[in-house]
Amino acid sequence: MHPRYELEREYSVRVQGNPDLEVLRRGVQLEDGIAAFASIRQEKAGTGTNRWYRVALKEGRNREVRRLFEAVGARVNRLVRVRYGPVELPADLPPGRWRELVNPVILQKL
Repeated sequence: MHPRYELEREYSVRVQGNPDLEVLRRGVQLEDGIAAFASIRQEKAGTGTNRWYRVALKEGRNREVRRLFEAVGARVNRLVRVRYGPVELPADLPPGRWRELVNPVILQKL
């Protein structure tokens, strides 16, 4: 889990506003240096001014997803980590529940 291993973290993010995705791909100057998403794509339409995006990062800076969107004039109002390295959150897992990792392929990658 240490940042030096650069495990990719993927999030599903609901954003209010219309962020410039190309700027977020290229990189944004934050107070602790330049940051950029490894990948970003619009996931699904939201209601009103909200839109859902799927973003991935290789760093683990404090509140990095929120700060990146704020830097381009958008506000994150929902953030869910859906993948950490090779471990993906099952879509059918209810909030607050857990499931033991038993897939040997995933465990070998860790």
